[in-house]
Parts: sequence; structure tokens; C-alpha cells
Amino acid sequence: METFEKFQVPYKVASKYKKRVAYFCMEFGIDQALKIFSGGLGFLAGSHMRAAYAEKQNLIGIGILWKYGYYDQVRRGKGEMDVLFRERLYNFLEDTGIRFQIDVNGHGVWVKAMYLAPSVFSTAPIFLLSTDVPENDYLAQTISHRLYDNNTEAKIAQYMLLGLGGAKLLEALNWDPEVYHLNEAHGLPAAFHVYQQERSLETLKSKFIFTTHTPVEAGNEKHDIRMLDKLGFFGDLSLEEARNLTGMDGQIFNQSLAALRLAGLANGVSKKHGEISRKMWGDFEGICPIGHITNSQNHAYWHDPELDAALQNKTDKALIRRKAEMKKALFDEVVDQTGKQFDPNVLTVVWARRLAGYKRADLITRDIERFERLLSRPGQPIQIIWAGKPYPMDYSAVDTFNHLIQLVRKYPSTAVLTGYELKLSKLMKGGADVWLNNPRVPREASGTSGMTAAMNGALNLSTWDGWVIEFAKHGHNGFVVPEHDPAMPYEQQDILDRDNLLTVLEDEIIPTYYEQPDKWWQLVRNSMTEVVPFFDSDRMAAEYYDKLYKKLKKQKAVMG
Repeated sequence: METFEKFQVPYKVASKYKKRVAYFCMEFGIDQALKIFSGGLGFLAGSHMRAAYAEKQNLIGIGILWKYGYYDQVRRGKGEMDVLFRERLYNFLEDTGIRFQIDVNGHGVWVKAMYLAPSVFSTAPIFLLSTDVPENDYLAQTISHRLYDNNTEAKIAQYMLLGLGGAKLLEALNWDPEVYHLNEAHGLPAAFHVYQQERSLETLKSKFIFTTHTPVEAGNEKHDIRMLDKLGFFGDLSLEEARNLTGMDGQIFNQSLAALRLAGLANGVSKKHGEISRKMWGDFEGICPIGHITNSQNHAYWHDPELDAALQNKTDKALIRRKAEMKKALFDEVVDQTGKQFDPNVLTVVWARRLAGYKRADLITRDIERFERLLSRPGQPIQIIWAGKPYPMDYSAVDTFNHLIQLVRKYPSTAVLTGYELKLSKLMKGGADVWLNNPRVPREASGTSGMTAAMNGALNLSTWDGWVIEFAKHGHNGFVVPEHDPAMPYEQQDILDRDNLLTVLEDEIIPTYYEQPDKWWQLVRNSMTEVVPFFDSDRMAAEYYDKLYKKLKKQKAVMG
């Protein structure tokens, strides 16, 4: 049983990581059992928490205990996806006994704090906030019901719960952070709460770090500033004070821009994303310096020990045997979900990630004649599997998913799986020979699924975006779709990428797999060897301390 009156992390902190850090994030993909994540942001945060524990950092996570999670992806009678919201209860979370109120839309809302101890999933300590308590009316209780609620006012209330609630929780814990790390701008109300106490922008900047994951300006969240003021987003600050502090003159409040003006340092999540972010925001006055720390994933959690042992022992037979076993494990899931039996000896291509328009899940199918030729190559068969969870109210993405479900009915060697969460993700990466990643450049700030695929013996086939730029060497440790001008119209980009992707598959990947197996397994070895240690989250967690947390107070320059 932890003591929460004056909280300390329940392990000996490493000397180089003594600075106290509070890490705010809307979602954490820590373990399949804890359904408080939706996609890449959560997977990344979960890996960060595992690495912070492994490195014995003085860091705590602050998130929200989503009663219904994101959603359960299930099937209707004809196989199309459906959305199920199911209540979640966890006996491994400890009630801290901490209760306090935040003001939302002029009403006091009670907040309780639950605790995830490091001993449960080998993470840094994590506190999860909830409004689902009897003292609240139903509307207030729903604030912590669904991750990324589609109602705008409810979503803003969620940001207030994370930011303002998280800041007040830290006070209740008597845990005074030296650094507030906002992983995306959702937790921004924490900055207004701290400013109210300090009344100094310079002091605020000496405490706040902002990580942005959005590579296009239009994708950054914006809201009507008067609505934010009405709901209490700015705490006790008047609207005029909030405008002066954030430099927002008009009716639209840009959360990311405000975060860049209130933080002392910021970072993109890959080398290219850092460059894009500096270019994107460089003309705005008063923003903090923007560097980059490339995202990574926790090797200890994601890797397969037997596969790694075969790699270290340099025994090809053991590597090939274990990979076949991992493919069989995935194919057991395929036949269970779809009734289709796949062959471990056949080249298997997997596309699996959050389903969003720019990620182009169906790109490979858009030239249907060529797609059918790909599936019917004599003596060189191919199997293709898709999975992914679209945002439930993104009807275009849901339509794409359902289109794929209907399409694969015609082709015995293709399948679409539902329930893409941590467990299925791990299974699919183990079973993939090729991990297909074809976002529209430069929309993928980092993308991390390919890292864990590489850790599990899958070769990346990707457009030239995000983390891939820092890793991939075509024909050495993976395959890259040729670049083109990203300024051309989307329709042209999609056609070029589709055609080039299919050409790489037809002319290089398939012949190598079937005709040059020694070369194939050398590529696999190269990929598995070169993805660590740089793309292991232990490196990332260390870099956050070295490049950002430790340098925060020293940094006073601004970029205008």
C-alpha cells in the first residue's frame, strides 16, 4: 500500500534522473488488460512509462481512467465492424482516497484519483483521474466515460480533467514537479493553473515541455475561445488575461500554438517532424525552440525472446523455425475470426494501425486488376491481412474498413481482423513477413508500428516518412517506396504511391522471398539488429531527460 500524502516513486531513483517530471497524456497503451488507449499516441506513452521504470526515472504519468475505454471493435451479422462501449473494472488499480473538485462550466465536478503501481505492469507510477463518482450528476460522470468524446464541450471538459485535474492532483500528492511534460496539447489547462499561482510567464516556461505529434497545421486542434472561457478552460484567468498570455487575438484558440508559447522547450517526434514543425510554426511570434526526439517502442515488452535468441546465436534454422511458429500463431487468429486458413510458408503482408484517411489502408487495392494479378502469381503466392480501429465517428474511415471486409470475401488469401489493440498488434507483428506502411507524405509525424514489427522479424515496406527516414536502407533492412513531390495533388500522389508500391512488391520483395531466401533472411537479421538500441524506448526516455528536462531552466531564448 502506497502513501499518497507526500508521494515518492516507490523505487530508488537513478542519480542522473532525479529531476521530478509529471507526464500528462490522454491515453496510455500499457497492457492489453488496461483499456485506456486508442492508437499510436497511447502505444508511445505506454512504452515511455515502461522505459522510465526500467531506467529508474523520477517520473510519474497522469492520465484518465476511461470507464468505457476507446471502444471495442466487434462485427455485425455480415462481418462489418460495429462499435461496442463496455464498462471496464480493474482490481489492480488502487484507490488513492484523493478527492477534489474542478469547475467545469460553472459547476463543481468531483474527481477521484486511482493509482497504477509499478509492480503491476513494470511502469513508472501512473495516476488515473475519474469523474465517475456518485457525488457527480450523470453529465459530470460522463466526462471520463469515453476516450476522445465526439461532443466538443465534452472533449474540452476531458482536457480540463487531464490538465487542471492533473495539476490539482499533484498538489494533493505534495509532489511538486520540476517539469510538466504535455504529450500533445490536451493537458494545456495545467499551464493556466500553474500560471495563476506563479503569475510569471518566465517561471511557467521554466517548467513546461510540449511534445507535438501533428505534422500539418490544419490538424492541430482549434476551438472557439469564448466557449473555452465559458467552460473554464483557462481556470480563474479572465478571457483578456488568457488572450494576453497566449497571444490569441481572434475568436479561434489554437491549442498547439498556445502550448508552444507557454512551454520553455518543445519537440517533434522524428527528425523530419522536427524540421516540419520548425518550418510550420517558425513565423509565429513568441514560440519556444522546437527540437526533436524520435519516438521509439519498448523492446523489452514487444520483442519475442526466442526470436531474439536465434538472432543472437546467428542460427538461421532457429530464426526461420521461430518465425514460422509466430506466423502460425497469427493464422490461428485469422481462421478463428474469418474461417480462412493461411499457410506459414507463404509470404505474408500485413497492414495494421489506426485507420485514418491519410494512412490509406486500401491503397494497394485501388488498381483492382493489378491487385488480382499480385494475388495470383504462379508459384509465388502472397497473403495479405489488414486490421485497424478507426475513430468511431469517422464515417469515411469506417466505410474504408467495411469496404475491405467486403473486398476480401472474393480472395481466399486475404483477411481483415477486428480488435486491433496491443495483444493483436503483437500477434500481427510476429506473423508478418512484410509490414506495410503507406501514409501520404509528410502526414506521419513518426509512426511506430514498424519499429516493433522490425523487432519481430518483419521487413518494413514504407513510404519515405516519419521514423523510417532514420532507419530504412532500401534492399538492406527493408524496402522504401520511391519519393515524389508532396506538393502535387493528393489524387496524383496516391496513384504514384500505389503504382510504385506494387512495383516494389512484384519486382523485389516477392522474388527475393521465394528465389533468394538467404538474402531474405539476411535482410531480416539486418532489420532486427539495426532497430535496436536506437528505436528502443530506453534511449528515448533517456533523451527526454538529457535534451529537454535537464535543459529546461537554462533555455530562455524564443523563436519569433
